[in-house]
Amino acid sequence: MKAIYAPWRMTYLKSTKPDGCVFCKDSLRSGDLILLEAKTAYVMLNLYPYINGHLMVIPYRHVCKLDDLSPEEKLELFELTSMGVNVLKKTLNPEGFNIGINLGKPAGAGVDDHVHIHIVPRWTGDTNFMTIIGEVRVIPDDLQKTWDSLAPHFKNAYEGGAL
Repeated sequence: MKAIYAPWRMTYLKSTKPDGCVFCKDSLRSGDLILLEAKTAYVMLNLYPYINGHLMVIPYRHVCKLDDLSPEEKLELFELTSMGVNVLKKTLNPEGFNIGINLGKPAGAGVDDHVHIHIVPRWTGDTNFMTIIGEVRVIPDDLQKTWDSLAPHFKNAYEGGAL
């Protein structure tokens, strides 16, 4: 049997989780994975992705219900989601996408008190025995390399008036 090592995860698993929101700018949010900051929301890579290019579109305001979003926030979230799909198509050439919002822990929300949209690029055959049987995700590329390949395209799309 082969083993896949991810030693950086143990530090996180054993650590005391700080108070605050990982998505709020004035709380715990790390700017390292942010690809684009727009007017009411931003796009970032998921630190614990399902696969390369797993993006999240997140409003700046800390809200947990879709009904609490303003019309302007709702519009920009959808526009940024569309932009994310287009950038991923151009850079990673996926064959499809899963796009979703997990509302509440029972629905799979890891962060259930700050609404966000997941954009997960998909390729034929990307779900394999590791995920199904071993409950392990195999990420084929480095997160920083993925950020490096996506960031200029978000900047160009935003500055080019894609919103």
